[in-house]
Amino acid sequence: MIRVEQIKRSFGDQQVLKGIDTIFEPGKTNLIIGRSGAGKTVLLKILVGLIEPTEGNVWYGNINFTQLTVKQRKAIRTEMGMLFQGSALFDSMTVEENVRFPLDMFTSFSAKEKKITVDATLERVGLKGANNKYPSEISGGMQKRVGIARAIVLKPKYLFCDEPNSGLDPTTALLIDELIKDLTVENQMTTVINTHDMNSVMEIGDKINLLYFGELEWTGNRKEVISSENEILRDFIFASPFLKRLRDQALKNS
Repeated sequence: MIRVEQIKRSFGDQQVLKGIDTIFEPGKTNLIIGRSGAGKTVLLKILVGLIEPTEGNVWYGNINFTQLTVKQRKAIRTEMGMLFQGSALFDSMTVEENVRFPLDMFTSFSAKEKKITVDATLERVGLKGANNKYPSEISGGMQKRVGIARAIVLKPKYLFCDEPNSGLDPTTALLIDELIKDLTVENQMTTVINTHDMNSVMEIGDKINLLYFGELEWTGNRKEVISSENEILRDFIFASPFLKRLRDQALKNS
């Protein structure tokens, strides 16, 4: 579990986060949503320690991550997996080498153990046999799966995803959502996803945190989205006529 309490962050005179209190739960897909400039990316970077909060604390279990030194944070960081926007693969490395990279950096596994671990992880994300391909030789969806494999190869407790469906077609995006959701449940990870994708919200939103101009405007799950009377949430989620019709139909049938 990750708990944030009264997280504030300013850049000069601009206050980007204005006192965020929320909990990211294990075994669930915890989403951070909101319009551009709402503070989503800043909050995600604070969670992983890339940015320090101006005020407030981030707790990993009973450990106050915010108060740790860089050296002390290393133990928790080895329990984190990160899926970056655009996958951020090394172009000069094969799929196998990309996925093996965290094992090379953080473990003392033998070459055989690394090979077994990489093969098992690639098979789990549906990429069995793709070891020797380069990122340029595979599709965007496959690249995203390689990114997921690299993020989970160390079996992390915490998985952070920044716009995991960016640049993907709707069908592939749905498959990536399902994979992240399945892995979260299987491994009981605390998964935090920063997303603009409304399909993700409605399909895998176990817990949804809506940021609005640096404040936590609404929390709930995907089922509660449909019936919520929060106008800011409704305007954000059902901005498109198609989604609005779906909501109206769901309410009519309830």
